[in-house]
Amino acid sequence: MSTVVEKIAEWQSLRRGPQFAGKTIGFVPTMGALHAGHLALLDQARRENDVVVLSVFVNPAQFDDPNDLNRYPRDLAADLALAGDRIDWTLAPPAAEMYPDGYRYRVTEKILSLRWEGVHRPGHFDGVLTVVLKLLNLVQANRAYFGEKDWQQLGLVRGMAHALFLPTVIVPCPVVRADDGLALSSRNRRLSPEARAKAAFFPKILRSARDPVAAEAQLRTAGFVVDYVADEGEGRVGAVRCDGLRLIDYVRL
Repeated sequence: MSTVVEKIAEWQSLRRGPQFAGKTIGFVPTMGALHAGHLALLDQARRENDVVVLSVFVNPAQFDDPNDLNRYPRDLAADLALAGDRIDWTLAPPAAEMYPDGYRYRVTEKILSLRWEGVHRPGHFDGVLTVVLKLLNLVQANRAYFGEKDWQQLGLVRGMAHALFLPTVIVPCPVVRADDGLALSSRNRRLSPEARAKAAFFPKILRSARDPVAAEAQLRTAGFVVDYVADEGEGRVGAVRCDGLRLIDYVRL
């Protein structure tokens, strides 16, 4: 059974204690609403480390829509039950603990964060990078695990860790998908059955279209509102709205 810690000062005291001494630490930061994708991150952390720490914190600083923040599912007991013995410690602080300064101090990146998601969600990555830096400083893990579905976020976190000389290794993990190919996401549970069936075409079109322009055209024909599609390295990123719910993905080509 994981030990849950809500107070930052308590966590800092525990982190200096003998329970962590001489042990490798794997860390998986989340906003809760855990699913099989999160479990894959935790399983990898368990294989590669002596101690696994999970964080569950719905970060208000990364939401540009207050209604989206209010609708985000929160059920810590269910998350802990699902994670089971994959985790040893859970850091689950309230917002007042994480932002005692009222979000006065924040991390800003000036190039990658202004593309793709940054165009459609101004300020989003300031909130992401700020909370990730806080969590990495608190947990002081040897390795932290992030899914490739959030490809832009992964790149920004890795860049921040390098630029700020953080000792934690940022470990990218493959996208976990449902049987029909849709990338697992906490938001998927909010799709109606009809929208969920349509959503499965999103990754299929991303992967099969000859280029981003063709992908955008095919996605619109399939009934999606397209925010962007772009080729990046060996893969393709995209974001669409499916019956009002926003989905993002990264596929290797």
